[in-house]
Amino acid sequence: MSPATASLDAFRPRLLRYARMQLRNDAWAEDAVSETLLAALEKPEAFAGRAQPLTWLIGILKHKIVDQLRRQTRETRLACDTDEDGSEALENALFDATGHFAELPADWGNPEASLGERQFVVVLDACVEKLPNQLGRVFLMREWLELETDEICKELGITSTNLWVMLHRARLRLRECLQLNWFGARQ
Repeated sequence: MSPATASLDAFRPRLLRYARMQLRNDAWAEDAVSETLLAALEKPEAFAGRAQPLTWLIGILKHKIVDQLRRQTRETRLACDTDEDGSEALENALFDATGHFAELPADWGNPEASLGERQFVVVLDACVEKLPNQLGRVFLMREWLELETDEICKELGITSTNLWVMLHRARLRLRECLQLNWFGARQ
């Protein structure tokens, strides 16, 4: 069954959830999903049947999300105060004077097996949602949209050094959140 004949509206909730995680703004997410569904309806012949309809739609949505981010960054410059989110205090609590972990992380077992578990995905989504807006946006652009460093820096008007610091801080926060809400809770 092709997406042209299938009810594309059935995919809307899943697309909207994905877009909200990426954009962190309900109105922007709605716009991106609407543009995705419109693009799919306008060019149903683009669906070659090599993938599932949802996979095809998410591929379109990724491009619409990038377009939405470009529009928004042109309209408003994001302020990047390097420590307004309290990340430096978090780093000081996690590392000793030599730069090593003050306390070794708990054994996470087999992360690949955990990733397959639906409950883990729910906890991971919640942890990503808790990231401060700028850190979350940078993390999602890099890890989920798989944008290159230069492209992210250009879109957000930041240096590559600032980007890598922000990614480091986002990963630290995700690690802490997952430690508290998934790996630590399972022991």
